[in-house]
Amino acid sequence: MIIESLQNAKVKKWIKLKDRKIREKEQQFLVEGSHLVEEAYRAGCLDAIILKKEIAFNTDITTYHVSELVFHKLLSVHSQVEVIGICNMKEMSCIQGKRFIVLDGVQDPGNLGTIIRSAYAFGYDAVVCSKQCADFYNEKVIRSSQGAFFHIACYRQELSQFYQYCKQKEILIYATSLEETSQALSKIYFPSSYAFVFGNEGSGISEVTKNCSDFYIKVEMSSFESLNVAVAAGICMYTAVQSVENRIEGES
Repeated sequence: MIIESLQNAKVKKWIKLKDRKIREKEQQFLVEGSHLVEEAYRAGCLDAIILKKEIAFNTDITTYHVSELVFHKLLSVHSQVEVIGICNMKEMSCIQGKRFIVLDGVQDPGNLGTIIRSAYAFGYDAVVCSKQCADFYNEKVIRSSQGAFFHIACYRQELSQFYQYCKQKEILIYATSLEETSQALSKIYFPSSYAFVFGNEGSGISEVTKNCSDFYIKVEMSSFESLNVAVAAGICMYTAVQSVENRIEGES
């Protein structure tokens, strides 16, 4: 059976998943393209797939075939994708781990997705987002993460609560900020347990973060004052991982 009408009850429900409030209510979201659908499937998040009527897709997941009109209505951007996935939101357990990326008001979905991608690539345990951050179930976030979102824990909570957890677990908090007291990234010997904090694209870190951080750090630059937050995060993550690995090798 091919679903032809935009008035179909399922189609109306799928279209509404573009709205954040509806996503949270239904605990579902959409992803676009075979790569993201496959990553969702690998992570056990894929509930169903939507295909254009003439397309076949090798999966044991519930499949809906729809008309071109319906399919393009569901897309967030005009693209050449041929499959859309309906995914269940991830069930998150209590926060745990030793190395965290903390995002304090990062609002651009592309930046958020890229940081999640880097955090997964460099082996961090989780990404913790303040409630002022972009929604990490936004399609652009998922797309920018290249599917890494499905494989790393992502939490949204009040940062004051997370910082309290860090203090209890003796996890040092390093906040990126251009303060007079900020230490150069390359000069820091990172411990095995730490949390990196990256602030809002325009205003930087919040007062809560300033009050709870153990150290301010900055990326040394020769001829400019700032970096895109996703670029800065990638540099910091790689540098810290290398610092820890070099220290461990030196001790062995």
